[in-house]
Amino acid sequence: MMITSKRAYKDSFVRRTRTEPMQLPAEMLRAFLPPRTIGTAHVVSTAVLEPAYELGGDAFDHSLTETTLHAAVLDAMGHDLASGLTTAVSLAACRNARRTGADLPELVTSVDGALAQWLPDQFCTGILAQLDLASGVLRWTNCGHPAPLLIRDRRLLADAMEREADPPLGLPSLLAEGTRRTHEISLQAGDRVLLYTDGVTEARTRDGGLFGLARFTDYIIRATAAGELAPETLRRLIHSILEAQPGRLRDDATIMMFEWWPPTR
Repeated sequence: MMITSKRAYKDSFVRRTRTEPMQLPAEMLRAFLPPRTIGTAHVVSTAVLEPAYELGGDAFDHSLTETTLHAAVLDAMGHDLASGLTTAVSLAACRNARRTGADLPELVTSVDGALAQWLPDQFCTGILAQLDLASGVLRWTNCGHPAPLLIRDRRLLADAMEREADPPLGLPSLLAEGTRRTHEISLQAGDRVLLYTDGVTEARTRDGGLFGLARFTDYIIRATAAGELAPETLRRLIHSILEAQPGRLRDDATIMMFEWWPPTR
């Protein structure tokens, strides 16, 4: 706890935790990231992001109010400083709208507008979501991103959150067409929702195959059945993905998982 609290302003702590120089886009994006795990007695949200030192355009965000969990996973086009800037602007716009009390549709519109105004040649995919902590109602907007996954009673509910995706964030053509679609689902006690980028499922194994969605979800299901806590599940999962690689990851890999329990349990 002491290291975590002081590393924000003591570079000597940061230097001692790094094993190699961090690239500029990664340095910028990691300065924007929230704590890896947040939660209350009724909800836990946790995330992991790799590679540590050569991050391109992936990022996650989550925060809590008295009534709502806000969550987002973003994946910007490219793997350079411009992609990092795209994600940074998207995160800032998302937080700015959220902190002024914007509802989900308004929040997504704010991100679209910020990218169109400041980085008109850039775009990113993403999922932005809001979970009502009292009722378990989850609302989300999918902007050209892999669909969220729902794990209930130790099994994957195939296609439970599969919806037609809207175009990526920041496309000027979309701004002229109108509002995006907001989807809704009611969670049950103990449900786990997964948001991820395609760098997870498209990671290569040593035999040349893809890590794949089946292996990804099977790992989460087994960990859930074993009673493993959400942060530890993702920590072990990302290490499993890295160990399966013949070398470095070809693309950023981000996973966010949140677990909900009703207040009356």
